Amino acid sequence: MNPRELKRTGEQKPRGANVARKLAVIGAGLMGSGIAQVSAQAGWDVVLRDVTDAALTRGRDGIKASYDKFVAKGKLEAADAEAALARITTTTDLDAVADADIVVEAVFEKLEVKHEIFRTLDKVVGEHTVLASNTSAIPITKIAAVTERPERVVGVHFFSPVPMMQLCELVRGYKTSDETLATAREFAESVGKTCIVVNRDVAGFVTTRLISALVVEAAKLYESGVATAEDIDIACKLGFGHAMGPLATADLTGVDILLHATSNIYTESQDEKFAAPELMRRMVDAGDIGRKSGQGFYTY
Repeated sequence: MNPRELKRTGEQKPRGANVARKLAVIGAGLMGSGIAQVSAQAGWDVVLRDVTDAALTRGRDGIKASYDKFVAKGKLEAADAEAALARITTTTDLDAVADADIVVEAVFEKLEVKHEIFRTLDKVVGEHTVLASNTSAIPITKIAAVTERPERVVGVHFFSPVPMMQLCELVRGYKTSDETLATAREFAESVGKTCIVVNRDVAGFVTTRLISALVVEAAKLYESGVATAEDIDIACKLGFGHAMGPLATADLTGVDILLHATSNIYTESQDEKFAAPELMRRMVDAGDIGRKSGQGFYTY
């Protein structure tokens, strides 16, 4: 059980008796640091690994800044924030994750990069360790294929910003065991997430396929002059009750990231509804990738 009842932004669920206590997160970017943040806040001991000290410093500083904001808003006690931060250790050594019960990979969405990490993890960690990927589009079966334990590999797709978004998409690879899936669910629920399960390992799973299809069609409508970006987004917000329109979502997520995701899905499925329009490709070529660049479908 957690050493204290932690005050969270969402409902905190008690940790089950069979849930592991040590987590390793590979990748200290926005997603990886977010996963580390909510896990440490929920009482997990977390090892955060990246390839450079600079990346780890940025990740840890970002976690501290996020905790500070929650403390300032009265959503987290200062003592709990300090204790959570103390549960996070950083390292550039992949061997340091050897005794983790669960390892979550959260690096760039490129299969070759993930394969390199999973090959190493397969040799480093114990036989009962669950290896999880935060991929949003690459089939888990492809990632697991380079290991000798495909039954212990599962998808745990968190959403950004991780401390605020309540959903976690669990993805069963072709050989993922029931035990592995159950462990992944217990972990995700222990950090306050609500889970959906993807039982067939299709590229893009459920959520990325839905948002990709919507963004691609919205971009095509905008590209062809059918309507403005603002009106397309208003149509989805007021007509369908969406909290944010698809083009604003693309800017928030990153046009480059969504283009890469849709390209992965199209490569796997050859389904034309996932074929991104030329406009999205030229935007990425020009560096207009959304909020992080100051320009996307909107100006920031």
